Amino acid sequence: MKTIRAAVIGCGNISVMHLDSITHLEGLSLAAVCDVRPERAKQAAEKYHTKAYTDYRKLLEEEKPDAVHLCLPHYLHTPAAQEALRAGVHVLSEKPMSIRYEDAQETVKLAERCGLQYGVIFQCRYNTPSQLVKRRITDGRLGTVKAARSVLTWYRPEDYYAGSDWKGTWEKEGGGVIIDQAIHSLDLANWFIASSPVSVEASLHNRGHRSMVVEDTGEGLVRYENGSTLFFYAMNNYPVDEPIELRLVCEHGTARLSYDEAVISYEDGTVEAVKNRPQQIVSYTGGKPYWGSQHAVQIDQFYRAARGLEELEISGKEALKIQRIICEIYRNPVERTV
Repeated sequence: MKTIRAAVIGCGNISVMHLDSITHLEGLSLAAVCDVRPERAKQAAEKYHTKAYTDYRKLLEEEKPDAVHLCLPHYLHTPAAQEALRAGVHVLSEKPMSIRYEDAQETVKLAERCGLQYGVIFQCRYNTPSQLVKRRITDGRLGTVKAARSVLTWYRPEDYYAGSDWKGTWEKEGGGVIIDQAIHSLDLANWFIASSPVSVEASLHNRGHRSMVVEDTGEGLVRYENGSTLFFYAMNNYPVDEPIELRLVCEHGTARLSYDEAVISYEDGTVEAVKNRPQQIVSYTGGKPYWGSQHAVQIDQFYRAARGLEELEISGKEALKIQRIICEIYRNPVERTV
């Protein structure tokens, strides 16, 4: 098996999930790391025994990696992805794909023209509870989702935004709690519903963060072609990080799940329950609990697709589905008080 050379662009907090995965998965090698902050790039390079760059264009030119992982501020995902694709490099990007839906569409089309893999991280789909619920919808035991509800109540202190030069801004983050935190649970709900949205209504508010201009609270309703509805509520000025909660009303029962567990109640009175089983591929040297442990599973699947062994599961084309909803939430909010 030919070794694939991968590079990580952006050495912030989330990068450890990618760096540890690359250095532990069979058939991969870490070609280089890159960060505009020299000390951060150097620290990551020393930890993972590789080269450090501060300009990703120079990295692409000199190292000529087979793939890059984008762990950048949201507004840089599009230019970095497109630069890499034009250089003939596969791309795996952290969410969101971009700030603007049109930019995301352009990147998907570019990847298709270049014949390259373009994946987007939505690792929560690989959680054991998510996989069970999706399987029971698909195999018909639960049947089609009639309605879904997503609730997220987390805590982000004032310095989470005050200490960043891009978070909490429209032009660089593209929003607040919806695009940064709730995007994962909204993606799960949309994945379960598996239909095209026909309308999106939302209201956005800033109720607890003085150092940012985007929303820390959002709620709304998505209607779908198949008649299903998705109700959502998200806020990050709660005192603690509560487990996210998804509830589904389906043809043949109901499901309640978080990232850690799922309980399915069928109309015949039977109940099926499961707890999340962390992957055994990689032991991460850091990371936040709410990121879960499934990055390595998705990254492994990305590289199987890059080798031509199977179809890419969460491609850019697939990720456009939730990107469209996120962008519609921001495009025409019913009430925007931020």
